[in-house]
Amino acid sequence: MNAVTTTLTLKLKKGDVIIELLPQLAPNHVKRIEQLANEGFYNNCPFHRVIDGFMAQTGDGKNHNGTGGSDYDDLEQEFSKEPHVRGTVSMARAQNVDSANSQFFICFGDTPHLDGQYTVFGKVTDGMQHVDLLKKGHPHSGVVVEPDIIVSASVS
Repeated sequence: MNAVTTTLTLKLKKGDVIIELLPQLAPNHVKRIEQLANEGFYNNCPFHRVIDGFMAQTGDGKNHNGTGGSDYDDLEQEFSKEPHVRGTVSMARAQNVDSANSQFFICFGDTPHLDGQYTVFGKVTDGMQHVDLLKKGHPHSGVVVEPDIIVSASVS
């Protein structure tokens, strides 16, 4: 029996990024991402924090600067043994491991120090070259001036 694969498509100005969602690893996080994408929460959302060689963070559809989330409750962590490698999509959070809400990041390369610390919910299967082209932020903080945006996000 083949499991149905759900994908999240991020339309960027330079091209589409296709993310395979992994509900077997993080069912509640995948459900939240699908819900927010279907509600248009991620449309026009900036990649507000991008650190070259590390990751690109987005998902603050409220404040657009990394300080906001959705109106839904935060999620309990769903850590797994899935490694953070190039193309891994994982939820951002605050100090509290159960504080993920709407923000997520895409890894530019292998980042083993994140393994078991953040909830992996997807992997880029196509369009990683477009993620590589995102405008980079400050080398330490990652804060991006006039960041690239997600034009629209959809689930199929």
